[in-house]
Amino acid sequence: MNCVNMDTIRWGIIGCGDVCEKKSGPAFYKIEHSELNAVMRRDAVKVKDFALRHHVQKYYTDVQDIISDPDIDAIYVATPPNTHKEYSIKAMRAGKPVYVEKPMAMSYEECREMISRNRTKAFSCVLSSCITIFYSNKVFIRKASYRGYSFGYSFS
Repeated sequence: MNCVNMDTIRWGIIGCGDVCEKKSGPAFYKIEHSELNAVMRRDAVKVKDFALRHHVQKYYTDVQDIISDPDIDAIYVATPPNTHKEYSIKAMRAGKPVYVEKPMAMSYEECREMISRNRTKAFSCVLSSCITIFYSNKVFIRKASYRGYSFGYSFS
């Protein structure tokens, strides 16, 4: 992912339930420099319904499929907190930047493990969403370039 030359971030959402319905999901396709290209939910009927109502091109029922999608630049994890660590680390291992719904993880130790995994890949990140996605993608890209492609903030 070359974010310096990237004009638009193509997002994938893991867990398109109630949190994504009105609070965060629509922001991914409504704000400048952002597209929502795929969503994932284990329930096939519900994920298809979400995709159709929000005009999302692709939908999946398996987390590995959305993580492996070459048309996805970054992943938003909006599942229950007990899966945040697992899904975030899988996405980071695939080289995808990760934006995680709050709380970031189930414990301080899980957060530290996620941050540790983040530091092993040049193009991966973990952001805990203490604010909403309306935090501009333009700022997200700018911070990435300032930090040598290392998205996000220092947690040390």
